[in-house]
Amino acid sequence: MASEVKVPVLGEIVTEATVGQWLKQPGEAVALDEPIASLETDKVAVEVPSPVAGVMGQHIVKEGDTVSVGAVIATIEDGVAPAGA
Repeated sequence: MASEVKVPVLGEIVTEATVGQWLKQPGEAVALDEPIASLETDKVAVEVPSPVAGVMGQHIVKEGDTVSVGAVIATIEDGVAPAGA
């Protein structure tokens, strides 16, 4: 089963951000709370942590896309990365 990665609350008045960079690619193993993406606003740059340990799934948005707080940006699959990933 996959877990959703959502845009965290970025501040009281900040409602959206731009995906700056994906730090993990699909198929790579991720640890709980490991940074998987960076988001940028005009006020702050933040890293999005993985909500679970598993394997990076699909990137739902691309680098440069604007996303709203609470939007799903990726998935994390249960399990471990395949050999060689």
